[in-house]
Amino acid sequence: MVNTLLIMGAAKFSLLGPLYTLFGWITRSFYQFTGNYGIAIILLTILIRGLLIPLNVRSQKSMIKMQALSGKTAELQRKYGNDKQKYNEELMKLQQENGAGGFAGCILPFLQLIFIWPIWRIVSGPLCYVAQVGSSNIDKMVKIGDKMGVLKNARTITETSHIGLIEALNNNSEFLRKCLSEKLINMDQLFDFHFLGMDLTMTPSWNPITIFKDPKTYVPLLIFPILVVATQILAMKLTTWLKPGYKEQKEAKERAKNNPARAGQVQEDQAEQMMKTMNIVLPIFMLFTTFTLPAAMGLYWVVGGIMGLLTQVIVYYMFTKPYEAKKAEMAVKKANAFKKSGDGNNKK
Repeated sequence: MVNTLLIMGAAKFSLLGPLYTLFGWITRSFYQFTGNYGIAIILLTILIRGLLIPLNVRSQKSMIKMQALSGKTAELQRKYGNDKQKYNEELMKLQQENGAGGFAGCILPFLQLIFIWPIWRIVSGPLCYVAQVGSSNIDKMVKIGDKMGVLKNARTITETSHIGLIEALNNNSEFLRKCLSEKLINMDQLFDFHFLGMDLTMTPSWNPITIFKDPKTYVPLLIFPILVVATQILAMKLTTWLKPGYKEQKEAKERAKNNPARAGQVQEDQAEQMMKTMNIVLPIFMLFTTFTLPAAMGLYWVVGGIMGLLTQVIVYYMFTKPYEAKKAEMAVKKANAFKKSGDGNNKK
């Protein structure tokens, strides 16, 4: 089913064709440089996530601007109460007027979903997109393999998904010899798709029966879904903990819980609501693809998650922490000014 969904998605985003070719060329270049398919996927992930860092920085700056407008936002909450529609309209107007659009952070998850298509093409069809074997040659190899009975399910092998063909080339010397003799594939196109002893063309399984049948293959692959979940949970926590004004917002929500009269005054804007939705949907989607696509997909998600964590920490120390320190300094100065003003009035 996942192949059907991804093929439909690939057809919908047909304009991404050049991106498939580009990602495949980059992965091939990394493989030729390192001689390791897993490291090539890691370097590709670092490159992609590195290009997204400016957008992450922009998102963080936007949140800082929104925090600076927290006083006006609180006024809107008090003014419109439970009228969420009017509140969101006025909040969006306030953001636009002050250059603090709140949707920059939501673009990141959507871009990750867009990039999933070329990554899927690479990990599912590395012979075509990485090893650069022609699609007509792949079709001929499938016909030969099907005739020889070395392919488990020839119908599932296409230009964009031919993991079964790789398995046959690796495990059947007679089939490999015939493909080489007919010049359907060259020796320099027979890439090693292993990484740390794991075959990245294999799909991790959650089925205990499958795992027990071949534990040497499937048990190590479980590290990918485990790390995918762990990095995403930590990323969601960091997003909350490191965002500007987290402590103030937490305290405000606690006060609202304890005071029914204020319960409708602490509201979330549309961007924050969308981010919460994406924080639920994206990890589920990532876990789903990890268990239904080759392990190289899981490696991409894990490295991407680690890159995201590092980016959040760097951006926090570059922008959020200095802002919080400046805000605390201003609060102290304001308190001292009121104190001096009060002392002067007492003396009089």
